[in-house]
Amino acid sequence: MNSSKLWSLQEIHDCFESVNNSCRRNVRSPLSLFVMYGLMAGAIVLTMCGNMVVIISVLHFKQLHSPTNMLICSMATTDFLLSFTVMPYSMVRTVDSCWYFGDFFCKLHTCCDIMLCTTSIFHLCFISVDRYYAVCTPLHYLTKITVPVVQGFLAISWFTPVLFAFGLVFSEQNVEGIEEYVASLYCYGFCALVFNKLWGVLSSFIAFFLPGMVMVGIYLHIFAVAKKHAQQIAQVSSASRSGSDTKGKISTKKENKATKTLSIVMGAFILCWLPFFVLTITDPYIDFMSPEDLYNAFLWLGYFNSTCNPIIYGLFYPWFRKAFKMIVTGAIFRQGSSALNLLATNA
Repeated sequence: MNSSKLWSLQEIHDCFESVNNSCRRNVRSPLSLFVMYGLMAGAIVLTMCGNMVVIISVLHFKQLHSPTNMLICSMATTDFLLSFTVMPYSMVRTVDSCWYFGDFFCKLHTCCDIMLCTTSIFHLCFISVDRYYAVCTPLHYLTKITVPVVQGFLAISWFTPVLFAFGLVFSEQNVEGIEEYVASLYCYGFCALVFNKLWGVLSSFIAFFLPGMVMVGIYLHIFAVAKKHAQQIAQVSSASRSGSDTKGKISTKKENKATKTLSIVMGAFILCWLPFFVLTITDPYIDFMSPEDLYNAFLWLGYFNSTCNPIIYGLFYPWFRKAFKMIVTGAIFRQGSSALNLLATNA
């Protein structure tokens, strides 16, 4: 009787009941399942819908066809693909600690995960370069940030992560020297990316710290330039005390808004991704003792950056807000081509 109960309990904990060497499944309370699936599914839907609205806005409205918006549209495409092809499977794996979709799809999913997250970060880096020229050298912006230049940014943002992700996963360089440890982890239904010490550092540097340092350096310089502009405007306004005073206040307001937006961009990026990549570097040095739930929590925090991107780069700009409103209310379908004129009038 007791052995029968133990066998029944063992079946409940297995990912695959009829398979030998099956991985153990996390057994959670109904409340935990409801909360976890609710939060993750909500993040997936919000990421998918938010980025889709950005894509439709840029592609539909001719007023939004610009080199800068090409970058934003491409990043929204990256984040949409992440929400559509990666996050749903990661959700099931996170909740159950089981991979139900086969070994080959595990590798493919891992490649897409690394590639799309890195691509999104690269886009953020190149958008910071675009903002640098727009704020710091506005007179040369149109000659510096041209369509061919942006196409080069996009090529680097897409092809470099593809080569990095697929090359790393299928060459298995990330597990060189720790094969015995990885073999001891394996069971049927296992799907997790494990890094040795070398590639824990290299992958984090390529995917996060290098573009992150570029972004921090650029945005700090932009902050300094924006502050200098604001001080110059304030001096001119106080000296003239005429009609230019009103213009000065408007310009200062725009500078402050731009600085605030950049602060939110950097804050969201660092908050979302820094914990995950710090854990990726440190985990091999502490004999992979990091709790699985902590790793998953940091991974989903990184995913959440793709949820924030359309909010930051879309809703913070008036022309995107108008486009969003027209899409959500259906005005884009009712008014047809006149919707473009309405957007142009209100922009």
